Amino acid sequence: MLKVIAPKKNNKRKKLLLFLLVLMVVLTSLISLSIGPYDLSVREVFQAIFQIKSQQFSDFEREKLARLIVWEIRMPRIILAALVGTALSISGNIFQSCFRNPLVEPYILGVSSGAAFGASMAIVFPAIFYSIPISAFLFAGLTVLLTLSLGVIRGQIQTLSLILAGVVIGSFFSSLVSILKYISNDSALREIVFWLLGGFYHSGWNEIYLLAPIIIPVSGFVWFLAWKLNIISIGDEEAKSLGVDPKKNKVILILCATVLTSLSVAYVGIIAWVGLMVPHAARMIIGPDNRFVIPLSALIGTLFLLFCDTLARNIVTGEIPIGILTSILGAPYLIYLLRTKIV
Repeated sequence: MLKVIAPKKNNKRKKLLLFLLVLMVVLTSLISLSIGPYDLSVREVFQAIFQIKSQQFSDFEREKLARLIVWEIRMPRIILAALVGTALSISGNIFQSCFRNPLVEPYILGVSSGAAFGASMAIVFPAIFYSIPISAFLFAGLTVLLTLSLGVIRGQIQTLSLILAGVVIGSFFSSLVSILKYISNDSALREIVFWLLGGFYHSGWNEIYLLAPIIIPVSGFVWFLAWKLNIISIGDEEAKSLGVDPKKNKVILILCATVLTSLSVAYVGIIAWVGLMVPHAARMIIGPDNRFVIPLSALIGTLFLLFCDTLARNIVTGEIPIGILTSILGAPYLIYLLRTKIV
């Protein structure tokens, strides 16, 4: 059971902690901009960001290349990692608070399986399904609607029924993905596997322009509802006694979480563990008050994906799918939680 309402104390310390996390995100972003197959110095990164021209003629070509690397290759990845880290972390916190279950994650309603099927259909049948992200997003939304329709009994959201419905529908769509992998040719199979493992290798400014206007306002709206999330997390009867409609607000919050998760999965594939680990870490650091847990989750999620993406680009020649790294880091963390009896 999650404890959610915290006394109003140590707010200055919490705000200072959030500020320090912002500084860490900025520092990690600068490091991520600097290192890669073509390393850049801190001076070159700052010159590229602020369009500062060198006085030495010999540096012009290198500066031009540095600006290209920073603005067209690495900056979109960093921003996309921040958006996806924020979306998945906040979604995980919403689900864990609404269901009062610390082991719930954003993919619990079958979003990942539905998106995987939609993406696989677009890869195997490109003439029918025009865009991989659009197809993934639509099927992710369809999956959640099916799950919600099965999980709502007599007008009430039944947590156990909802989770079981998500598992069943997710398993069904996973089976369909397996069929598509079986009938696809080698190139399509390779593309499906890479998409399922997740990554930012297709990141660009077009993706940023599409995702940012949705993820940022929805995340802000969820933060605005943090006090209601605190009350809902106590229990439905307690929420009603405090004047909050748990059914209505759960539906609103779950839909927000679904939009955030579906968009993320549609554009970068399945990145596991972020929505499970990060909210836990945020609560362990700052306490159960969602007014602080939500922004801290966003910052930790951003920091975690920036770290994983930088690692994925540099530890081997080429690039490791980021979903592999998040799983490698996530499994030991869950074992730690279980060993310390935090969950």
